[in-house]
Amino acid sequence: MSKSSFVEFAASCGRWLAPGNLRQWLGVALLGVLLAHSLNYLEIVPLRRLDALLYDFRVRLLARGAVDERIVIIDIDERSLAELGRWPWSRLRLAELVDRIFGQYDALLLGLDLILAEADESSGLPVLDVLARGPLRQNAAYQSALQALRPALDYDGRLAMVMHRYPVILGFHLSSGTGAARSGQLPPPVVIEPALAAQAANLTQWAGYGGNLAILQQAATAAGFLSAPLDPDGVTRHAFLLAVHDGQVYAALSLVMAQVLLGQPGLHLRFADSVPWQSGTGPLEALELLTARGARRIAVDQQGAVLLPFRGAEGRFRYHSAADVLAGRLPADSLRGRVVLLGTTAPGLLDLRVTPVGEAFPGVEVHANLLAGLLDGSMPHSPAEAPVLEAGLVLIVGIGLLLGFPRVSPHGAVALALLTLMLLTGINLVAWAVARLVLPLATGLVLVVAMLALHLFFGSYLEFRARRRLAELFGQYVPPELVEEMSRDPTRYSMEGRSAELTVLFADVRGFTTFAEQMPPDELAQLINEYFSAMTDVIRAHRGTLDKYIGDALVAFWGAPLADPQHARHAVAASLAMQAALGGVNQRFAARGWPSLRIGIGINTGTMIVGDMGSRHRRAYTVLGDAVNLASRFEGLSAQYGAGVIVGEATRQALGDWRCRQLDEVTVRGRTTPVAIYEPLAE
Repeated sequence: MSKSSFVEFAASCGRWLAPGNLRQWLGVALLGVLLAHSLNYLEIVPLRRLDALLYDFRVRLLARGAVDERIVIIDIDERSLAELGRWPWSRLRLAELVDRIFGQYDALLLGLDLILAEADESSGLPVLDVLARGPLRQNAAYQSALQALRPALDYDGRLAMVMHRYPVILGFHLSSGTGAARSGQLPPPVVIEPALAAQAANLTQWAGYGGNLAILQQAATAAGFLSAPLDPDGVTRHAFLLAVHDGQVYAALSLVMAQVLLGQPGLHLRFADSVPWQSGTGPLEALELLTARGARRIAVDQQGAVLLPFRGAEGRFRYHSAADVLAGRLPADSLRGRVVLLGTTAPGLLDLRVTPVGEAFPGVEVHANLLAGLLDGSMPHSPAEAPVLEAGLVLIVGIGLLLGFPRVSPHGAVALALLTLMLLTGINLVAWAVARLVLPLATGLVLVVAMLALHLFFGSYLEFRARRRLAELFGQYVPPELVEEMSRDPTRYSMEGRSAELTVLFADVRGFTTFAEQMPPDELAQLINEYFSAMTDVIRAHRGTLDKYIGDALVAFWGAPLADPQHARHAVAASLAMQAALGGVNQRFAARGWPSLRIGIGINTGTMIVGDMGSRHRRAYTVLGDAVNLASRFEGLSAQYGAGVIVGEATRQALGDWRCRQLDEVTVRGRTTPVAIYEPLAE
């Protein structure tokens, strides 16, 4: 690369990295990162966490269902434990409870959010076994009598007999991890079409299980697993409907109960269509219950999980204490024709979960919510296309903000961001309320807030730079207070040449050459510096712009860069104040033995060119034009007429009611027409 090419390339990079462009490039980079996150090419954990929190907020906001009368919860609560004794209860008592639920209260179906994994140690069977091995073990009559007592003493058997008479669905537990235990008996697996069995193996795999006693499992109508996943933050938002153990598929308790209530429909797995670059079927997207009235579709993710359809906070289902059921204290129709779930809310039994609608939410009510959602067919779900939908929305919003923010004011940018945030939130809530679609929201909201912050930061930085540049450009010419006033809107001011009506002042020290020859150079420099400082202070105090120093003369003007409708009056007031200030300056000079100064001032008003002018080596913010030259001529006439200040006709007219004394009509050099000259009088 040649030197010139490298310089050009470096200049291009500099332009790209200019604050204005850098803001856009950073916006594009931010958009790219968030798009990668939306499409799952990049994982931003805080964004996932924020999405989960926003999901919880939507659930609490929109989950306002009425009490579901179809499902009733029989609660092994603290009152039941206090009245009937600590858990676990005797199987004889459980048999009585089940019998009352169906026999006395005529329930439709019972699901147990319990696992009955161990034999009842309170039964008389262990004692019977000891007696059977006693001294009379060879006595046939004795052994026959003992066997006759066995049914009465077998509490597990008594419970199994009761369960066999009624539709009871047991629960069992699935576990994962190395060395996961296996105990009890599992129910028969779910029947899956052979053609789909291989794809079903992609469901969540579980290594261990905790089943029920074989005698109870065989007596029950069916069984479903109780296990539910926890999100990384420990909140229960999902539930598995299907799971795999040892290559066999098992269904969740709520799904099994729904199947029983719907007449034991067949279960069909629906997989997404494959994409061109993949072979076989796509991921699992739905379950279908093939009922007599048609297929009932349940959208699931590829792991066979669903979002829990919470109807609201705890209490959206009727609760009855197990103690009241056993004591027969419930109204006769409390359970008639209803689905019953038997579970516990007693804190000591550890079945309370953190959910979006409560931090100590009963696990049994989680199953009730899921069962209600399955029966209604109204399950919230996140479609497989959600990442693409999110990415598309993020792309549209990002491009819109990249194009929109630079075209509006800071207040307009905030308004645009708020409007976009409301639009994104509104679309999300409508999708939830109308179609039960759960779409990601955090990425879009973060994009809007981050882009607004980026825009405002760089806007503030650019405004700061503009103000600093304005101060650098005009600070040496105009008073600081005028620079501050100009900095409120830096875009209105520039140093480019323009034509304007202004008032210009020339001031010159009379007889400077004479005493300059007599003073030492260092003292002369001190004298002129102090004189210029005092005069410049007066000019600035009257809102004037200092143009230049020319030897012992100075030039100032009014009306630029900051517009001043009273520029003529301010200039004349400044000239009289300069003459007054000169008295104090001369007193200080006399104390040092320096000569007193006298100045002549010429002022003229008219149209002139103002701006940054000069050569490529040196430039200055100055004024040019015939009106400027005329002011210089007036300053030269001040000594001839013995006047401290001389103004022209245009200035006198601009002064309005300011009293002036006409001195003469003169023909100045460069003009053929006489011009009137005046001396302004002190107000």
